[in-house]
Amino acid sequence: MPLVHANNIDINYEVQGEGEPLVLIPYLAADQACYAFQVADYAKRFTCYTVDLRGAGLSGKPEGVYTTELFADDVAAFMRSAGITSAHVSGLSLGAATGMWLAAKYPSLVKSLSLHSGWDATDPYLRVVVETWRTMAKGLGSVADMIIQGIFPWCFTPELYEAKPEYIDSLADFVRSRPMPPVDAFLRQSDAVLAHDATEVLGRIQAPTQITFGRFDAAVSTRFAGPLTEAIKDSEVLVFEDCAHAAIYENVEEFNARTLAFLTRHAA
Repeated sequence: MPLVHANNIDINYEVQGEGEPLVLIPYLAADQACYAFQVADYAKRFTCYTVDLRGAGLSGKPEGVYTTELFADDVAAFMRSAGITSAHVSGLSLGAATGMWLAAKYPSLVKSLSLHSGWDATDPYLRVVVETWRTMAKGLGSVADMIIQGIFPWCFTPELYEAKPEYIDSLADFVRSRPMPPVDAFLRQSDAVLAHDATEVLGRIQAPTQITFGRFDAAVSTRFAGPLTEAIKDSEVLVFEDCAHAAIYENVEEFNARTLAFLTRHAA
């Protein structure tokens, strides 16, 4: 997989497909392969650029303060280094928070914006959830184990655990197979989640925006739909009725179809 040096760090990425550029931004602690279930469909219509954010995957993990605005600066610098003048941008959770800043600060780079399980500013409830993950990561000494034991139950419904235990096991194996950040890098990334507040810049977003939630997502619930749609003028909300935080895995077929329909609608 190629690397570019942008914004003073090495950024790892992968390219698949043909068509207009689509930049896919990962969630907390994940590397670019987290979109494996989407790229197969998206790449039929778009050139998919999946990136590793600062602090995760094979990208640089320098010391210092990480913020969602800094992640957006990294992605903008990556796009320019890769020769991408404008792209559709999609992100889940931390990736969505990053996408907000990217579209607000660099509007010419973003043709359409897809915000999945995103939030405008971290509230007390989400803060408690993330602090629990931080405590678990430090106690277990393993980000992979923390994800499987601590984050998975927020990502999936009880019904999925009951109906498809083997699928949950396969996702756990997938997590263990990927390059996980060390605990200190995870803590820096999660600092960005705790500090995220894009309320003052959301009104600058010019790109048509799809905002999605899982009906049973408690951590990043539809309580954030109002603030996002009120601030982002050209936005629409979609709720996946049978999913929690990670519809990209819980209902792959519907997620891909509904999100690809939005992307295609805004492609040339």
